[in-house]
Amino acid sequence: MTSEAAATSRQAVTLDLASPPQPAMEARGSRSFGRQAVIDTLSRPGARAGLVWVFFLIVIAVFAPFIANSMPLAVKTADGWSSPLLKTLTPTDVLLVIAFLTAVALGLSRRWSFGKSVLILLCVMLVATPICLLLVRPPQLIEYDAYRRMQASGQVQSVVWTLIPYSARDRNRDVAGVDHPSAPTGRHWFGTEQNGADMLSQMIHASRIALSIGFVATGIAVLIGCTIGGFMGYFAGWVDLLAMRLIEIIEAVPVLLVLLAVAALFGPNLYLMMVVIGLLRWTGDARFIRAEFLKLRRQDFVQAAIASGLPLRSIIFRHMLPNGIAPVLVSSTFGVGVAILLESTLSFLGLGDPDRPSWGQLLNQARSGGASFHWWIAIYPGLAIFLTVFSYNLIGQSVRDAIDPKLRKRD
Repeated sequence: MTSEAAATSRQAVTLDLASPPQPAMEARGSRSFGRQAVIDTLSRPGARAGLVWVFFLIVIAVFAPFIANSMPLAVKTADGWSSPLLKTLTPTDVLLVIAFLTAVALGLSRRWSFGKSVLILLCVMLVATPICLLLVRPPQLIEYDAYRRMQASGQVQSVVWTLIPYSARDRNRDVAGVDHPSAPTGRHWFGTEQNGADMLSQMIHASRIALSIGFVATGIAVLIGCTIGGFMGYFAGWVDLLAMRLIEIIEAVPVLLVLLAVAALFGPNLYLMMVVIGLLRWTGDARFIRAEFLKLRRQDFVQAAIASGLPLRSIIFRHMLPNGIAPVLVSSTFGVGVAILLESTLSFLGLGDPDRPSWGQLLNQARSGGASFHWWIAIYPGLAIFLTVFSYNLIGQSVRDAIDPKLRKRD
């Protein structure tokens, strides 16, 4: 009896020692897979660092006209106060601010799920887009140095400038005795480029291209890849065979050479560049979805959905796709960085849009026609490209570790 009592007491002590972690385990087990993946991703220092840089780029891209602009925020003349900056905003500027503020409000409220929040954001943008196109009418011709001359001549009683009082297209040729490009000074913190434009202003406005081409091109690739890969994995057979041959053909096409040919034939066009990148980089996503669907098509919940008579689109996109999208989320983060590198390469080669500042276009000016090397034009855009691509890679690796059961080390 004594030995049995001792064994019972030892077992009770063991249970008491093991009992504290149970609430934590239950809390982890009660979370959905997506929520737990987000928590695990954010717990990694690399993901947090990458997200901080990407969020910083998003903020300066959205509010670029309010950060770097030759038009003052507010000015007081004999006629009273006015805001020249607001009068020069384009519909794109207004729509970006509306989208950003709506997304922040939805994220902070936490009243709706992620899917409903995205739907609300799309509805807001659908309503705001025609209104902005009808009401926002910026002037066709902007005289960037007008208010600088008015301030110098004493016609302005009071003026409030932006943080960087130069627009991306402001050539600053009204300054006498200054050769361009010029090294960084107290007036131009990052120096000026060949045409006299402020480098820091150019880089801030160029962040819009870096983010837009990455998200739009990757979005097109993910949409096409998930659709074709889903049908390949679900139907298999001859559908899978034909689609795999199509994927092999597209993967054999060099993306950069196609972009060069398109830019040479149709001229530099940012939107066409986004479409071409998206149309040529969906094959990896299709392979991932195909592999996941080949595994899921024999699962009980899929067979139950088929037996219930659900339509094909519901089976593929509502039941199977959410369970097989995880590898695509990882590859898409790396795809954003690749799209940014492709656009920078084209701009560096002189085939980018000349009316839109970009980091690659600034890198192209670093040699100034081969006469000399201007270090400030090479370092700042090159560092921005490196940090952006590196941040997306950090996020992608963290997402991969969070959703891969072999790499997750959970209790």
